[in-house]
Amino acid sequence: MRLVVTKMNLGLWAAAYVKEKIHAFRPTAEKPFVMGLPTGGTVVDFYANLRLFYKEHLLDFRHIVTFNMDEYVGLPQDHPQSYHSYMRQNLFSEVNIPPENTHILDGQAANLPLECAQYERAIRQAGGIHLFLGGVGRNGHIAFNEPGSSFDSRTRPVNLTAATIQANSRFFLNDVHRVPTQALTVGIGTILQAQELLFLASGPSKAGAVAQLCKPGLSEACPLTALKLHPHATLLADSAACALAEGPIRQQLDALMHSQPDAPHWVVELPKEAL
Repeated sequence: MRLVVTKMNLGLWAAAYVKEKIHAFRPTAEKPFVMGLPTGGTVVDFYANLRLFYKEHLLDFRHIVTFNMDEYVGLPQDHPQSYHSYMRQNLFSEVNIPPENTHILDGQAANLPLECAQYERAIRQAGGIHLFLGGVGRNGHIAFNEPGSSFDSRTRPVNLTAATIQANSRFFLNDVHRVPTQALTVGIGTILQAQELLFLASGPSKAGAVAQLCKPGLSEACPLTALKLHPHATLLADSAACALAEGPIRQQLDALMHSQPDAPHWVVELPKEAL
């Protein structure tokens, strides 16, 4: 996998990357481009730029199929903090994507394990995911795969950790008691089956997770490190998110920044790991 550190706005970088991927794929009704999509604060600018590309006729969503990473258990779909609401507000209601092409887990399903199994089936029926995008939790979680999640895990109900509940309380009037304690999430194994991964990490609160990624080896204590198992994974980060990185990766990054101070971004290859 590769670490890309940029001075650009992460959302603009990621949106431009996605636009070029879609154009190169040339999707049609018979051959749609399938994306895995995240929610959260890190990707607000990403969606803003996708909307801008659409309004400027630079991107067409008619032949795009999406699968979102996760959803809270128990929140109505019209709750302002549900991920159904988030996606409507940030993307779906602003572009020409057919509603039947969008997929989000139902956190109010009567049978949650069945809902998760059907979601996995829908991904397979779509031909798999071409590009899975995601953010990074402060504790290194990806989607709602908390520390300790198996790297071969599939879509399932999960309990959220106290750290994640605290981090997400900013979306619930800073009241941890308002934050759902459970969610449905795609598994790490589900994510790793995508053809390509692009994850975003911004700010000093993500520096600990990025530092763990830059160390040799894999650790279920930091789900982000699972990205090193994938042959086509990218972590896009800003300098603040890389502040705690050490060892050879830090040395390579510093050398690139020193030798190419005006570059829009710097790329460091991380050694591929194996289970």
